[in-house]
Amino acid sequence: MGQSVLCAAVDRLRNEFSTLDWTYHTVEIDGQTENMFCWPGTSEEEIIIVVHQSGGRQELFHRHDYFYFNYTYQGEYDSISFKYDHRITIHEGELYAGQPFAGHALCVHDNKKTTIIGVLIQKTAFCRSFLPMLSGNPKLFHFLLDPATNEFSDEFIHFKIEDDCNIRTLLEMMVIEYADRQEDTQAVLKPLTLSFLMQIARQYACANRETASGRPSEKILQYIGEHFDTVTLKEIAKRFSYHPNYISTLLHREVGKSFSQILLELRMERALILLKGTNLPVEEIALALGYSNNSNFYKAFRDYFHISPREYIKSL
Repeated sequence: MGQSVLCAAVDRLRNEFSTLDWTYHTVEIDGQTENMFCWPGTSEEEIIIVVHQSGGRQELFHRHDYFYFNYTYQGEYDSISFKYDHRITIHEGELYAGQPFAGHALCVHDNKKTTIIGVLIQKTAFCRSFLPMLSGNPKLFHFLLDPATNEFSDEFIHFKIEDDCNIRTLLEMMVIEYADRQEDTQAVLKPLTLSFLMQIARQYACANRETASGRPSEKILQYIGEHFDTVTLKEIAKRFSYHPNYISTLLHREVGKSFSQILLELRMERALILLKGTNLPVEEIALALGYSNNSNFYKAFRDYFHISPREYIKSL
């Protein structure tokens, strides 16, 4: 891409930033008043790209009602968590992201040299269009859906983007597209955003990978957890060079459960999170969990929880 085109797009979005609605809305939780940023884009937009260059003042501690993924394009800044009194520095080339209602306050060291590119995604759109593709990473999956159990969590993800991945390139493509918006810009942004998020998931997995012990059963359990939507016993046997019967015997002996039981528990755990934390139709949740047949998901859920998915939703 032409450097002049990119620079012009960055400048345009930087100038547009101040025209967006960054009003602090007030919400109450536990008897205390909190500041909240509501969706700054139009109601028709599910994804917006912002370029932020701070005025040099520390923001008030605030929350958001959308997902945000901030990439430090140039310079560095601090982010402060009010609840836990965390202050971390996000350097150039690093990602800082939060789920809806996560709170922080931004403090730029040098407003003239710090540029942040943000990918903002409406919660409903994120859960429907992107979350199912990210569910294979247990830690990231739980982070993204933490508001299902703690609406005002203060969690965030923060790690350095490796130079050999294409996250920066994808961001630059999104900046150029969004700076010169067309009728089909949202349609163009969706696959770019999915690629961006899949790259983040890959980087996040590498940055937070917990090495399983040398025991084969632990490695197999880790693999099942990372591929619960598609994994089969035959695939595991091929992956670890064991006979399927040996895998079954090993899991029974060391875990006390069969492969089918382990897989069912993982799927049902994620089913509850998705049913509680999103507005996804049950049919889409079934597909995201690896069920090609909706009736199989309904049966599995009812047998496991003694209640149907729709009855569970009504009980919330």
